[in-house]
Amino acid sequence: MQLLRSAPVRFLALIALLWLIVFFLTRAVLMAGHLQDLGAGQLAVFAIGLLYDLSFLVYALLPLGVALLLMPARVWRAASWRWLLSLVLFASVYLMLFTAVAEWLFWDEFGVRFNFIAVDYLVYSDEVLNNILESYPVGTLLGALALISLAVTFGMSRVVRGIATSPVPNLGRSLAGCAGLLALALAALFLVDQDRPRSEGGNTYARELSSNGPYQFFAAFRNNELDYPQFYATLPAEEVARRMRAELAEPNARFIGSDHLDIRRRIENPGTPKKHNIVLVTIESLSAKYLGSNGDGRNLTPNMDELRRNSLYFNNFYATGTRTDRGLEAITLSIPPTPGRSIVKRIGRESGFASLGQQLQAVGYDAVFVYGGRGYFDNMNAFFGGNGYRIVDQSSVNEADIHFKNAWGMSDEDLYAQAIRLADENFARNKPFLLQLMTTSNHRPYTYPEGRIDIPSGNGRDGAVKYTDYAIGKFLQDVKGKPWFDNTIFVFVADHTAGSAGKEDLPVANYQIPLFIYAPKLLPAGERGELASQIDLAPTLLSMLNLSYESTFFGRSLMTPSSLEPRVVIGNYQHLGLFDGKDLAILSPRAVLRRHNQALGASEEVAASLSDPLVDRAVSYYQSASYGFTRHLLDWKPTATQ
Repeated sequence: MQLLRSAPVRFLALIALLWLIVFFLTRAVLMAGHLQDLGAGQLAVFAIGLLYDLSFLVYALLPLGVALLLMPARVWRAASWRWLLSLVLFASVYLMLFTAVAEWLFWDEFGVRFNFIAVDYLVYSDEVLNNILESYPVGTLLGALALISLAVTFGMSRVVRGIATSPVPNLGRSLAGCAGLLALALAALFLVDQDRPRSEGGNTYARELSSNGPYQFFAAFRNNELDYPQFYATLPAEEVARRMRAELAEPNARFIGSDHLDIRRRIENPGTPKKHNIVLVTIESLSAKYLGSNGDGRNLTPNMDELRRNSLYFNNFYATGTRTDRGLEAITLSIPPTPGRSIVKRIGRESGFASLGQQLQAVGYDAVFVYGGRGYFDNMNAFFGGNGYRIVDQSSVNEADIHFKNAWGMSDEDLYAQAIRLADENFARNKPFLLQLMTTSNHRPYTYPEGRIDIPSGNGRDGAVKYTDYAIGKFLQDVKGKPWFDNTIFVFVADHTAGSAGKEDLPVANYQIPLFIYAPKLLPAGERGELASQIDLAPTLLSMLNLSYESTFFGRSLMTPSSLEPRVVIGNYQHLGLFDGKDLAILSPRAVLRRHNQALGASEEVAASLSDPLVDRAVSYYQSASYGFTRHLLDWKPTATQ
């Protein structure tokens, strides 16, 4: 009892109590917008949340606790020590409040507590910090937090003085206290992890709210890559091989891999190969729901609505993931979203694949990745540079050619101007080209050149969507008179949606994106409703060129008539799904298997097993993709004719 009443333990208890109050208020504020989604599980959220809060605190306070317990009594009695304790209190309160505000902003953007995305944002701090500075009144916020922290510290000054005059434990009790703190930390390490005691299924909002943001941040820092066989359900290799050969058995495909799990196959497209140019525009955060032609009444997309009428438009098309790097991975490599980091960001293992760019470069194309920002972000330069592309990004563009930029990069207009310049240069050299663009304007802080649309710059997502639409319309007007226009296939597709969070782990409707294929001289306009996703884009484009090639793609050509079962693969960094147009199978760590019946409707979640055919398909895709990646079966192997 003497140890519990001692000065070091009382000060630690004060800090811990303040942290717990802030955690409670943070959880309550985040919960306020989702009370209907949570139903009767609100008390459980706070109970489980308290366990995560305490687990974080025993880690966070361990160094401070050891230092305080081992501090000599004469230091505790010094007047300067009391000032130092007040300074520690101020810093702690400020950090608590800063964390709470950061969590609220992160939740507002992604609908989850801190996760691996927050870890990535630390890596790319320049873009992220500039984005924050342009999006929020940072100076005002930081100043307000400082004032509140000063007020709390001043209000607690008498308490701190009382603590400083409390008894100081002798060395034996101090060592016992240190051992106790270490024991608590070890108990938290073995009893609480990123998922336990949170459930893997059920309501996603409940699971996220019951966690602790700082705890999840550091857990994600440790676990941003997950080994599929170690964490997920698996099937016998022979069964996976049989299933994948059935899934990819297009009429013009012949499997040629020696490994039974090798999906490499020879694709024979009939007719003479065509050297059409391709301009593939990946649009930042464009949900299908924003299109006026899909029912949005705000007139944000008049140019895209007109483009839809003149394009081959796919109205049942899905992104594979929730981040830009996932979209680029799927479009470029035609691979399911393997758990953890995307291949784009797996430094040291991000190159050498049989990509779309590699396939076209091998037959004489100039394959160029054109990015509005700096390509070191998300490791894009290394990924595209190592997979058959040359790079043109913000850092390689003459500053005089950039008329507007923000934290993420140049405006879409400037990006399209660079694409036109590259196309003109290739046409002059009589060289076919693949220009794979990645835009940045439809992203917070939602700023763009003034005077383009009727929504002022920086006023939110609606303006960014409308500017994105304006820039597309202007680009198509600018290229219609170009001598290369008639021989060019223009593709407009999103990297992911504007928001994929929901009360389910993988809310299928929130992954739907538009796909326009526009080539008025080459392709009749029309509407297509078959289920498809980003992994189907690369094989579709190669079939449009009548190109025969060796494929490691998990996607299917949408131009080749097929009786194969429909599917799309979607995921986030932990949960992996396969949707067949009706139901959704979800694979989660620790081999948890679930399915959502009527995934676009009632979406009833039930436990599942490997005997479920839908789960069998899902496991086969992801187990095969993981195996192919780790065994280098998806690598680029040029043929003798290349």
